[in-house]
Amino acid sequence: MRMVFLNLPIADVAASESFFTALGFSVNPEFKDETTTCIVVEENIVVLLHLPEKWKRFLHSRPAPAGTTEVLIALSGDSKEAVLELKEKALAHGGSPYGDDQDFGVMYGVSFRDPDGHVWECTWMDLVAARASGTL
Repeated sequence: MRMVFLNLPIADVAASESFFTALGFSVNPEFKDETTTCIVVEENIVVLLHLPEKWKRFLHSRPAPAGTTEVLIALSGDSKEAVLELKEKALAHGGSPYGDDQDFGVMYGVSFRDPDGHVWECTWMDLVAARASGTL
């Protein structure tokens, strides 16, 4: 089975760990040091958060300019309530709003920025209802 490893720049290792563990994710200490933390979203999704100088060592080009969005990180949720709960936790622990919630009846999505400005989306979809309604 494949794994997904996201690498993102951050300003503060401890603050990032605090934010992401408040969302219910865990830290893998095996890949953690004073410049990097390893956040486990679930078994096959890992986010490596690096201080800028370390993060730049992974790049083969210039980083995106400040104030731009270079990637949208999207996760699925088990229910509309779970999606809303993740956003509420993010906003309560240092995240900020990003865009409006999207309610399409058979699909519901939210988005927020983490404390370093990275955009996270979380979406729930009722696949059976989506297929029946012709949404898919």
